[in-house]
Amino acid sequence: MIHFVVHDENDSVGVVVVEGVKAGQELTGWIMDQDKDLRVKAASDIPIGHKLAIRALAKDSTVIKYGVDIGRVVAPIQVGEHAHVHNIKTKRW
Repeated sequence: MIHFVVHDENDSVGVVVVEGVKAGQELTGWIMDQDKDLRVKAASDIPIGHKLAIRALAKDSTVIKYGVDIGRVVAPIQVGEHAHVHNIKTKRW
């Protein structure tokens, strides 16, 4: 079962595609461009459609999703954590 998808192996987050992801759950992801599987342990509950960190992200680092810069990390994010508006902000303003 695929729990999250990643566009490219250089992305820093994937998107959860199933309901009910819970902290501690072993997740399987699919890296689309390379057609590879990836395993990550969820560090927090993550709603469907939200982002999951697939690598550790330090404060002020750039978040890459679908090969595009989507924002700046405002609080450190560990692998498997929910990546959303509480720890990522746009660089637009």
